[in-house]
Formats: sequence, C-alpha cells, structure tokens
Amino acid sequence: CGYLQYICIMIDLIKSAEEKIFEQFLLLREELVEKHIELGMEASGNWIRSLEVTKTAMSTKLIGEDYTAQLVYGRKGGTLPPVQAIKQWIEDKGITSDLTTTALAWAIAMKIKRDGTNYYQKGGTDLVSSVITPDRIQKIINIAGIEIALGIAPIFLNTFRDE
Repeated sequence: CGYLQYICIMIDLIKSAEEKIFEQFLLLREELVEKHIELGMEASGNWIRSLEVTKTAMSTKLIGEDYTAQLVYGRKGGTLPPVQAIKQWIEDKGITSDLTTTALAWAIAMKIKRDGTNYYQKGGTDLVSSVITPDRIQKIINIAGIEIALGIAPIFLNTFRDE
C-alpha cells in the first residue's frame, strides 16, 4: 500500500473531524440563542441573527456582535452610552413610559453613565460561560481527536501487519 493512499486517508479523516467540530459549533450557537432568550436579553433580534458559525480549511469560528462583551460583563459607568442605541432598545423591547422615548433614553443613559448597567452592577451574566465551558471545549477536542484516532488505528495496524 502506498504512502499517497495514507495521505488521502488522513485528509479524509481531518475533513471528517472538521465536520464534527462544525456540528458542535452549530450546537453551541443554538444553546447561546436559547440562553440569550432565557436571560430576557432579546430586543431587536440582531444579536441572535449575528451569531454565525464559519468554517474554512482547518478553522471553525463562532462570531457575533461586538457588544456581546457588554451582554456578558455589562458596561461600566463613567461615559455616556449612545443615546440613539438606547432609544432603539426601548422601542425594540416595547417599553412604555410617561416620558417620551427620547427623554427615557436620556434618563437611562445618564443612569448608566453614573452606575453602569444592571449587568455590570450584578457582576455580569452567564450568557457565554454557561454554554462554552471548559468541559464543553474538551468534549469538542475529544470528538475531533477520536474521529482521527479511530481512522488512524487501522492504518497503523495494517502497516505493522504488512512488515
């Protein structure tokens, strides 16, 4: 049996492992969406729509909005957040008040500037940490490793048997 055949088998094994990793990342995406909804974070739906799993040669990524960090850690006080974004959030959430939407957005922005967001005051959220855990990462590594190991073992056994 030629070495070229072994290389082709290895390439197939790596592709198979990559597919298993991609599937696991799709599951992570689903669970992040569920957690986001469970925590009552959904407003416009932009964050959920932004979560995307991409796959290239030897790389799988889960990407999303830049403001994910604020959903996880909150926003510390000290600077005025964008009032227009808060106004949009109020509208997306369907929040009503005796104040105009603009006045309410300014009041919320001033409170955030003074105290930080509620997420920040509470020490953040478990949006990501409850889904992407060290155990989960190890599971994904194991799935990929087992896929390759199960494919390599017969090659080695056949090689040593032939000699």
